[in-house]
Amino acid sequence: MENLSQEEWRKRLADSTDPVIIDVRTPEEWEEGIVPGAKKLNIFNAPVFMAEIDTMERGKEYFMYCRSGGRSGQAGQIMASKGFEKVYNLNGGMMEWEGELIEE
Repeated sequence: MENLSQEEWRKRLADSTDPVIIDVRTPEEWEEGIVPGAKKLNIFNAPVFMAEIDTMERGKEYFMYCRSGGRSGQAGQIMASKGFEKVYNLNGGMMEWEGELIEE
């Protein structure tokens, strides 16, 4: 797993052919807006989070974020321990995000 600055995260995301963006925040936080195309997967709901990870393709590129980068870093480390090789964590998370957000 790699921790990336906002600029690095966006560049890698733009260069990726089949990226998966994962928002590991809570449902209450999702109401503040999410990155377009993000899959919502609350890390605090551990059984669902772990079950969902087990169904994901190991070869894809995963772009993780949360409020500040801590939970998404933990999620990325969990994924790396399960054999995912291309996992990128957004340092600073939504607290420093300057890109587009959509409401769901």
